[in-house]
Formats: sequence, C-alpha cells, structure tokens
Amino acid sequence: MPRLHRPATLRLADVPRRPWYPAVSASEIAAVAVLEITAGRITSPTVLVTAAGAVLPLAWRHRRPWLAACATAAALLNFLFRPELLLSTGLAGLTGLYASARNRVLPPVVLTACGIAAAVLVNLGHIALGAYDLGGATPALGADGSLSYFAESLLLACAVTATVVLADGARSREEYHREREAAQRQLVEMERRGAAAAERARIARELHDIVAHAVSVIAVQAETHTYTIPNLSADARDGFQSIARSARASLAELRSLVDILRQEDGTAATSPQPTLEDLTTLLEAHDAAGGMVDLLTSGSRPHTTAAVELAAYRIIQEALTNVRRHAPGARATCRNDYTPQHIRVHVANTAPASPPPARPRGSGGYGLNGMHERAVLLGGSLDWHPTPDGGFTVTALLPATAPGATVFTPRSA
Repeated sequence: MPRLHRPATLRLADVPRRPWYPAVSASEIAAVAVLEITAGRITSPTVLVTAAGAVLPLAWRHRRPWLAACATAAALLNFLFRPELLLSTGLAGLTGLYASARNRVLPPVVLTACGIAAAVLVNLGHIALGAYDLGGATPALGADGSLSYFAESLLLACAVTATVVLADGARSREEYHREREAAQRQLVEMERRGAAAAERARIARELHDIVAHAVSVIAVQAETHTYTIPNLSADARDGFQSIARSARASLAELRSLVDILRQEDGTAATSPQPTLEDLTTLLEAHDAAGGMVDLLTSGSRPHTTAAVELAAYRIIQEALTNVRRHAPGARATCRNDYTPQHIRVHVANTAPASPPPARPRGSGGYGLNGMHERAVLLGGSLDWHPTPDGGFTVTALLPATAPGATVFTPRSA
C-alpha cells in the first residue's frame, strides 16, 4: 500500500508544535539582535542586558510559559531605554506575548490590560526622559497636540490586543480539534463495543438455538430410553442415567455461558460457578462415565479467590475429560496439594486399557492450551507430559490469591 503524504502546508503548520522550535526561533531572533547591536555600535549595558533578557528566555517558553512573560517585560524595558525600537526587541516582545496568551499565563482580558498599561507607562517614560525633540522644552501634556505624544501607546496597544486575540484564537481552535478528535475516538469505541455486543448476542443465539437444543435432546432421549427400551440391564440403565445427568450439567453450563455472552459488559453471570467443593460431584460423574479416579489431598485448603477456584476445577475437569477420550479404561489419580501460598493440582493416568479411538485429521483440540492460558492468566503455570509407562500427567501450580480478585471463602461443611 503506498504511503500517504500530508500536504506541505500541514507539515509547516505542525512546525511550531515541535519541541525544537522554541530554541531555533529564539536563536534566529538572537542572531538578528547581534547584527543590530553590531551595526548600531550599541554599548549601553542597560540596553544589552534587557535585549538578552528579552531573547534568551524564549528558548524555554513552551516548557515554562512564565519565562515568555518575563521576555515581554524585558522587551518593553529595552524599548524604554532605547526609543529607537530594535527589530529583534519587537520580535522578542511579540513572541513572548503570543506564548503567554497561548499558554494562558493570565486570562486574555487581564493580559491585554496589563500589556496596554505597560505600553502607556513606557510612553510616559519616554516623555519624562526627553525622548521627543522639543528643543529643550518640557512637553505640555494639556496643550493642543499633546495627544500625538501617545501615538506609540496606541500602536503598542493595537499590537498587544491583536497578538493576544490571535494567540487565544489559536488556542481555542486547538482545543476544539482535540475535543472533536476525542469525540470521534469515543464514537469509534462505542461502535466497536456495539459490534462486539451484537456478535456476542449472535453467538448466544446460536448456542441457545443449536447447541443447547441438541444437548437437551440428548438428555431427553437418554431419560426416555431408560423406560422405553424393554429388558434393559441395570448397567445399561445406569449408563443412560449418567448420560442424562452429564447432558443436563452441560446444558446448565451452556445456559450460564449464554448469560455471560448476553451481558453488555461481559461480566460473569449471577449463578454460582463451580469450585473445588464441587470436586466430588465431578469425580462421581467421571466414574459414572466409565472412568476410575482416586482423589488425594494434602495440606489445609487456603482461603483463595473465586477465579483460582474455578481455574483449578476446570483444569481437573479438562484433564479427566482427556483421560476418558484418549485413555479409555485407564485409572486416574487427582492429587491436590494445598499451601497458604499455592494450590498444586496434579492429574495422572495410567496407560489405556484399550486403544483410544482414532482422531480425525486436524482435530488437535485446544484443551491443553486452554488450561495453560487459565493458569498463566492467574500468575501460575501448567505442565503436561507423557509418562514412560504409557500414561499422561498434567500439573498446575496456581497462586492462592490472584491479583485484584476477591478472596473466596469455602462453604462450611
């Protein structure tokens, strides 16, 4: 895709916002000041010091806006001591005033009033110091034509007002653009959330209309066959009942998942999630489905978080599901080691009693990766590997308390 280039005018407009711009512009004004001082053979220490005070602070006017106000004041003092206004002094004063107004060192009205008052004071200082050639006579401020002495005040007042208005207008435009961009980002975020909510609703409908319906049919058929098939043995009857119970449990979890997907913020449903206290029911379901599992525990079960409880339960559930799927007839051992800081879950199974069913090509599954992601998200770890005797082990180490979660208190026996 070809790279899009912004117009040159836009790139030039961005130059004043660059971090190096204040130093470069101050250096240019300083160069003009050096040329003027050299050409005019200016040696007055007062003029030289005020000229330096008007130019040098401009290099830091963006980071410390009050220095810009100091530069403007120094420029007015320079003009007071040298009525022949230097170009560099005028540029420095206007630049400092613009930066002061742009950064709102003072409110625009107050800054304008202060600038006009300072201009009038400088004008009065020029009159008092005899800057006007009146042949040695003292200016008569009340006489006809005395207002012409304040022409420079009028010019300075106009320059101050125009500079403050331009700076405040530029600041207002910049704030408007920022607010508009923020509103556009908010709109895009709202559209993204709306699209995500619509997608969750679509998935929830599909789970409810297709998967949940199919699971409910399995539960109904298993219940029905228990009574409709004649001469059904006790083992077969128990098998159908186990299928029905598993289907109903899966249906309940599907409904919980649908509730989660239908919520706009994606938070968990209000129905309780399984914990390690429900482990006995899970192991009984494994035995009823034809598996064999032994439960071993060591240590005292700590007060942990609901997220850790759910993760441990799901890891054991997925591990036992893999045993039934890939190692039919194998005996499994579930060992839970509790410490105040960690919960260690270890599920191991022996070699399968019969060859596992062939798996379709491309059906790698996501069970182990899902268990690993659960553990890592909680700050734990998970490892799995086959054993030399043909079995398989899954070991998870979970912190007792996940960061930022609510501690789960086990129900009393």
